[in-house]
Amino acid sequence: MRIPVAIRAARRSPLLQVVKSAAATIAAWLIAGWVFPAQLPVFAAIAALLVVQPSVNQSLSKALERSIGVIAGVVIALGLGWLLGSPGWIVLLAVVVAMLAAWAFRASPGTGNQVAISAMLVLALGSSTPEYAVARIVETLIGVAIGIVVNALIVPPVLTAPARRDLGLLGSELAASLDRLAAALPHPQTPEKLQELMVEVRLLRPMKDAAAASIAAGEESLTLNPRSAAHRAQLREMRALLDRLSPIVTQTIGMTRAYFDHYDDTIGQEPAVHAIADQLRRAGHDVRLAVQIADVAPEPDALTSAIPALTSPLVITPPASGHWILIGSLMEDLRRIRGELVGDT
Repeated sequence: MRIPVAIRAARRSPLLQVVKSAAATIAAWLIAGWVFPAQLPVFAAIAALLVVQPSVNQSLSKALERSIGVIAGVVIALGLGWLLGSPGWIVLLAVVVAMLAAWAFRASPGTGNQVAISAMLVLALGSSTPEYAVARIVETLIGVAIGIVVNALIVPPVLTAPARRDLGLLGSELAASLDRLAAALPHPQTPEKLQELMVEVRLLRPMKDAAAASIAAGEESLTLNPRSAAHRAQLREMRALLDRLSPIVTQTIGMTRAYFDHYDDTIGQEPAVHAIADQLRRAGHDVRLAVQIADVAPEPDALTSAIPALTSPLVITPPASGHWILIGSLMEDLRRIRGELVGDT
């Protein structure tokens, strides 16, 4: 029996994140227990556990969400306790009222759940006196503060490595796609080979999305991070490279699609096709060069020259046959690729 995908992540969280969450929870429990010895510091421990997030900025957002949710939940529990006393069913009523209040104020799902949970815990574990309510709010703030401090002081995570990896993989695959199309253009292709070209080039879109998501996560990890100064320039360079490669991904997919749609066995006889194939190989070289210059290449290619290969625009004569639609489409896409690589857009 396979474990459902819904309860497993694609990859493990860093062990350091687990250690930080545990340390924050233990510290919050001990400190809040010392401040409020009469009650188990459940609110503080939960707050610290939830506040420790992959980035300091996310920790502050979670802290705000947690604090507002607890305050609102405690106020709802306190009000219902004053009005209705302490019958057992008041806990269920508090949950319903809390959820409706969160819905009315358009609270986020996390804040709405926190309002309901806090109201339920106040009524189930304690009493609805003002003293108890204030103590739980202060206890939560203690846990929130400890979670933020622990996350900020114990090696704040800087997510530049995943961004570098995904961008390097995108650049390598993009160059390989250009080379594959260049190799296919001058020679006859079987339907299976044409279909394989399309399948491989379509992988570029999810790879581009993955690189964009990793760079965004890296930028998020630097917000309010005391270690951000040493990494911000690297992420700016990665973002700039992704902005250059993204249009080339679109053009490469378009060129491959045009070749697939308009293919016949005589295309390779066009002199222009050989010239275009040579330019595609040069473009693949320059993509690899751009990736290496940005220091994101997974494995630098020793055969890649440090000199750009796209040195001058390609000029060809009109095709001599009925392939002018395909040749024109390839030329326009190739012009745009060259513009992105040489900065002449």
